[in-house]
Amino acid sequence: MGNKNKTISFRVNEDTFDALRDIAEERDLSLSAVFRNYVDSLVAHDGQVRVVPENEPEAVDGEEFPPKVEVSKSFVREHERLELEAEHLRDQLEEHKQYIDHLREQIEADGDVEEVIHLEELDGDDDEPYQLG
Repeated sequence: MGNKNKTISFRVNEDTFDALRDIAEERDLSLSAVFRNYVDSLVAHDGQVRVVPENEPEAVDGEEFPPKVEVSKSFVREHERLELEAEHLRDQLEEHKQYIDHLREQIEADGDVEEVIHLEELDGDDDEPYQLG
């Protein structure tokens, strides 16, 4: 048998529903996605999910909350370098797009486009000279 989705149905009061809808909108999710995430988290932690208010973080099992990770300076520098490079590439891409748009506008404005010669046609047997420019 395949992995079939099941539907869970329950009732909440209107205030709770409005609060849940606000949470979903705040996270740009559907209400269903909010509940799926919660259920997935509950199942992954064998039912041991505890809500901790953001303004009252407390240590869990002797570990500080929220957990902190130390990162080497070289990693941070490399990350910053890659961010700058990505920004530079985005700028270049934007410039190329603007140049292409400029060329398209020129072609459209020049309505009477001169004859286009394809390089493959130059390899023919006829000795007729072509003048470019």
